[in-house]
Amino acid sequence: MIERFKMKLSEKIGKVAPSVTLAITSKAKEMLSKGEDVIVLAAGEPDFDTPEIVKNAAIKAINDGYTKYTPAGGSKELKEAICCKLNKDNNLKYKPSEVVVSNGAKHSIYNVLQVICNPGDEVIVVSPYWLSYPEMVVLAGATPKIIKTEKANGFRVTVEQVKEVVNKNTRAVILNSPSNPAGVVYNETELSEIADFCVSNGIMIISDEIYEKIIFDGEKHSSIAGLSDEVKSFTVVVNGLSKSHSMTGWRVGYMAADESIAKMVTTLQSHSTSNPCSISQAAAVCALTTDLDKEILKNAEEFQKRRDFLVKSLSESKKLVPFNPAGAFYLFCDISACGIDSLSFAQNLLRDKKTAVIPGKPFGHDDFIRISFATDMETLKEGAERIKEWIGS
Repeated sequence: MIERFKMKLSEKIGKVAPSVTLAITSKAKEMLSKGEDVIVLAAGEPDFDTPEIVKNAAIKAINDGYTKYTPAGGSKELKEAICCKLNKDNNLKYKPSEVVVSNGAKHSIYNVLQVICNPGDEVIVVSPYWLSYPEMVVLAGATPKIIKTEKANGFRVTVEQVKEVVNKNTRAVILNSPSNPAGVVYNETELSEIADFCVSNGIMIISDEIYEKIIFDGEKHSSIAGLSDEVKSFTVVVNGLSKSHSMTGWRVGYMAADESIAKMVTTLQSHSTSNPCSISQAAAVCALTTDLDKEILKNAEEFQKRRDFLVKSLSESKKLVPFNPAGAFYLFCDISACGIDSLSFAQNLLRDKKTAVIPGKPFGHDDFIRISFATDMETLKEGAERIKEWIGS
């Protein structure tokens, strides 16, 4: 008998962990589809609808026949709109040739890491981190170097911590402000200290600013690239429309960087995905060139009301210690007093109380859970009660 052929698969992909966020969200949706009364506090997307004017722009694009390929790195009109946005909101001056439009901000970060990393390189990742950062570093053939921050220090990374892990192999540091999952917002002084050190040591900065518009308590968003022209030359700014304009499913993100990096990212994208959806690009042009500031601000104010409720409600339980976020729409909650790891917490809560939250382990902190407040207040109230009842029992 001929021995069955044994398929050999990629060792690199085998080292990458599946997304726990998507797995739990998918399980919750499966339960919902069966008619079960599930409260989902796991989603990483706003519950608000895409602005009507943006949807109409997409419909018009379809009716006008804007359904063909665009340039691989994005249309001229969208790149110009992005340059205007960066100038207006962040005081950053970029040329269209320094901008690449991708299929979401995640795709932008993935592309950048593929372009700047070589085997043996290390990329600094701040914990708690968005769970895809370390995996994308691994996929780029580099090694994630984790810096763990603590709740007592506001989950903020300091330049001293960066100095401790830097070596000759350090290629870049990923910064996320406002951050997922803790909602940390860095001020200019903190960013300046890190930027000065990175520039002095030839370390690139990947600045993920996707939650820029969701910020609370009068805080201001500062882009690290705006500190100086020299810092800008070492920085890749990543942003998109998913969170700010409630356009997660449209898949439009972008990066802005030195032209040499943008050119290489465009080359990579031309051989992988090619251009982002032409219809989504037309919608994105409308989103960036229409004055939607009032609507975006109104959404942020609603997120703040939800945050305030959730922090107050969950603080009533002696076994939960919420961290008060300054931005984004997540509550990173300390469960160490519960005597259970975060994955077991999330799985058992979903099973017993039909309430979905995300374990903190994939974010680098196994004694925390992430609760999304990107849902209506009624759902939040019911979810908070279920969590407190389950812990109390």
